Amino acid sequence: MSKEMKEFIKETISIIVIAFILAMILRAFVIEGRIIPTGSMLETLQLQDRVMVNKFIYHFKEPQRGDIVVFQPPEELNTNEDYIKRVIALPGETIEIKNGRVYINGRPLYEPYIAEPMYYDFGPVVVPEDSLFVLGDNRNHSFDSHMWNAWLKRDHIKGKAFVIYWPISNIELLERGVSLE
Repeated sequence: MSKEMKEFIKETISIIVIAFILAMILRAFVIEGRIIPTGSMLETLQLQDRVMVNKFIYHFKEPQRGDIVVFQPPEELNTNEDYIKRVIALPGETIEIKNGRVYINGRPLYEPYIAEPMYYDFGPVVVPEDSLFVLGDNRNHSFDSHMWNAWLKRDHIKGKAFVIYWPISNIELLERGVSLE
């Protein structure tokens, strides 16, 4: 093997190793793709959609109402599977679900992404400090905060889903789409 060929192989291997290390660092700390495994976020997220998750945004700012977050569920649920849900209520807010609507501090929430009204009631309860109340968009078929008997702690959040990137026909930015009426 010629000297030039050995140098070419050495450089190519170096580039591949560096690219692999950078990709692992990005995936571990910056951005990660996730596959949607359940229908709890229908109609916003379809089964098998792929979303990009910003893993460091919450090191610089707090989650906002309407953010779609990926998180490790509370320990009481005894699962290692990550969940994806929408942030509905923030620390210190009173959440209540009645007559098919969500109320935050007594004000109804405008949620255009909901396909049908909720057929259950919940609360009123106050979200503890350093906790969040999250619900799936497919409210009547989602295992979420209203069923857990536990709070999602802020430090369990792994990141914010911000775009659907696959399948191509579903590509779109994920908007908060929620407001108080």
